[in-house]
Amino acid sequence: MPTVGLRTATRNLWRNASRTTIAILAVAGGVVAFLLSGGFIEWIFQDMRESTIHSQLGHIQVVRPAYFDKGIADPYAFLLPAESPEQALIERTPGVVSLAPRLAFSGLASHDEATIAFIGEGVDPRRERPISTRLTITLGRDLTDASEPAVLVGEGLARSLGVTPGATVVLLTTAANGSPNALELTVVGTFATVSKEFDDRALRLPIALARKLMRVDGATSWVAVLDKTERTAEVVQTLRAGLPGKGFEIVPWTALADFYNKTVVLFTKQISVVKLIIGLIIVLTISNTQMMAVLERTTEIGTSLAIGQRRRVVMRTFITEGLLIGVLGGISGLLLACLLATIITAVGIPMPPPPGMARGYVAQIVITYSLAADALVLAFTTTLFASVLPAWKASRMNIVDALRYNQ
Repeated sequence: MPTVGLRTATRNLWRNASRTTIAILAVAGGVVAFLLSGGFIEWIFQDMRESTIHSQLGHIQVVRPAYFDKGIADPYAFLLPAESPEQALIERTPGVVSLAPRLAFSGLASHDEATIAFIGEGVDPRRERPISTRLTITLGRDLTDASEPAVLVGEGLARSLGVTPGATVVLLTTAANGSPNALELTVVGTFATVSKEFDDRALRLPIALARKLMRVDGATSWVAVLDKTERTAEVVQTLRAGLPGKGFEIVPWTALADFYNKTVVLFTKQISVVKLIIGLIIVLTISNTQMMAVLERTTEIGTSLAIGQRRRVVMRTFITEGLLIGVLGGISGLLLACLLATIITAVGIPMPPPPGMARGYVAQIVITYSLAADALVLAFTTTLFASVLPAWKASRMNIVDALRYNQ
C-alpha cells in the first residue's frame, strides 16, 4: 500500500471524526462480543477436557485389541498381565507421568434393604493419584492403601444406597469363572466427576480386592497420564510404534470421550453462528458509513477524476479507508476484550448445573492466540468486503454529474 494513499485515507477518515469513531466502535464491539463468547466456550472446552481426562479416562488407555468393541460382553477374555516389560516401556516413554492398571467389573451393591447395579473399577491408589486429580471427594476421603477393605462410591450411587463414609456395603458379582462371589467393604468416601450418569453407577476399590472378587490376575486396561494434553497424539504414535499391535491397542482419550466430542461439535456450530451474525453487523455498518462518505464527497471525487486521477486510485483510497477502520477497530476490540476477560475471570461467572452434571461451576474466559487471530481476521475481512461496493461506486461516477452534484 503506497504511503501517499495511506496518508490520504487517514486524512479522509479524520475529516469526519465522529462517523469514523462510530464505525471503529462498531467493529470493536463486534470483536469484543466474538472474543468474550468464544473465550467462554474455549474455557468450557479446556475445563471439560481436563476434567474428563483427570477424573475418568486418563490421556491414553492401553488395552487388548478389540476390547472396547467386544470386551463389554466378556472383559476377562481381554486381560492384560499384572506385570510385564511393556509396562516399564510405557513408563519410560517421554511425556508419560504415571501408568495405572485398572480392572473393570460390574455387579450388585447392597446396603440394608437397598440393592443397586453398579459398574466398578479396581485401581492402584498410589499410581492412580496423578491421574485422578479432578476426581472430587465430596465426603470422607480417597482410597489410600492398596490392601484396605475399602470402597469409594459415586455420590449418586451412594445416595441411592443410602450410605455415607463408615457404612458397610456388600458387592455381589459373578466371577470370571462363572461362580458367584461377594465382598464386604467399608465406604471411605464418595466422589463426583464431570458426568452425573457415571457418578450414579460407579464405585472404586483397590485393585487387589477387585482381582480377588473377580478371581482374576491382571487388568482390563492400563491408563496413562501425560505431562501435557497436547502431547497425546505424539505419545500415542510413539507407543504404537514401540508395542506389538497384535497384543496391545493404544487408545487416546479423544476416542473415548463421546460426551466431550458432541459438546465440542455443538458449541463450535454456535460460535460459528455468532461469528456470522457479528460479521453481518460489521458489514452493514461499514458499508453504510462508506456510502455516506461517497455521497458527501461526490463533488470532490468528480474533481479528482476531472484533473486526471485514475479510477483505480479512487477505488483504492476508499478500500484503504475501510481497512484502516478494520485495523483500528480490530486492535481496539482485542485490547478491550482482553481487559474485560481478565476482570470477568477474576470475578468468575457462576453457572447452574448443565445437562449431565450434578452441580454448577464458576466459569472463566480464555482468549487464546487462535481465537484472537480469528477475531482480527473477522474485523479485517468484513471491513474490506464492506468497502468494495462503495469504493466501486465512487470510482465509476460520471465526472459531469459528480461535478454538478451540489449545484
